[in-house]
Amino acid sequence: MNKDKFEAVPLGNLDEWEDDLLRRYPDPDAIATAKATDEYRNYDTPARDTVKEFYRLNHKYQTFDFVQEKRNEFLQFNKREMTVWEAFDFLNQLVDDSDPDTDLDQMQHLLQTSEAIRRDGHPDWMVLVGLMHDMGKVLCLFGEPQWAVVGDTFPVGCAFSDKVIFPEFFSENPDNTNSTYNSKFGVYEPNCGLKNINMSWGHDEYVYQMLKDYLPEEGLYMLRYHSFYAWHREGGYDHLLDDHDRKMLKWVQLFNPYDLYSKNPEPPDWTKLRPYYEDLVSKYLPATLKF
Repeated sequence: MNKDKFEAVPLGNLDEWEDDLLRRYPDPDAIATAKATDEYRNYDTPARDTVKEFYRLNHKYQTFDFVQEKRNEFLQFNKREMTVWEAFDFLNQLVDDSDPDTDLDQMQHLLQTSEAIRRDGHPDWMVLVGLMHDMGKVLCLFGEPQWAVVGDTFPVGCAFSDKVIFPEFFSENPDNTNSTYNSKFGVYEPNCGLKNINMSWGHDEYVYQMLKDYLPEEGLYMLRYHSFYAWHREGGYDHLLDDHDRKMLKWVQLFNPYDLYSKNPEPPDWTKLRPYYEDLVSKYLPATLKF
């Protein structure tokens, strides 16, 4: 394995990517009940040097061939088989004391997301999306570098859009000078639809592929594209979308604020919540999931 793929761990913790999102996309305070949104992710130093370095690596190495390699490696789902609750115990190994917003473990953070969705009366499948949307971060525990787990996602196999954060770093990506991939449509047809597009590799695609047989399509769009900010926040890549993608956009946009603004210091009461979530998981998902 090329050591350059793992040349740096620029983020102090994975949530620093979301720190940057909150700076880029401040939303109303309707979901952030513990404090105002502008108080979230408040580090003493405003410079986002670590995030910038993270995206340099991400944009340099997320090539079309890299994505195919990772799809072949991880979409066999032959690493582990676990119940959802065992998977949460595994995921909780990613807790990092450097997160300024919460010292809660990963499961508690996801419970806060799902509880915010439930509180607002959305369908129970969307509550489950809130619970499961970051499950793909287990990729870090399988040895994957940060830039191949989190970060804004974008299509590979065609020209990179300036709607993607730090687009200047795509100059280091080999696909940027490859005539097969650097044209407007690249390997794709006009308006072919996102279902036919290869996205940069990370936790979104991984968890979508894991759950694609179990949730309504609206929920699957939330899982697969919640980090595709160049589309659902910046309006980019319209030339690749079909009418169905445009119809589904509202569901991704509905989910996004719950993803970003549900953290607060008050831990969920798992004793009270457990019966509801055990029933919810058993309603939609099999007894074990393959990772």
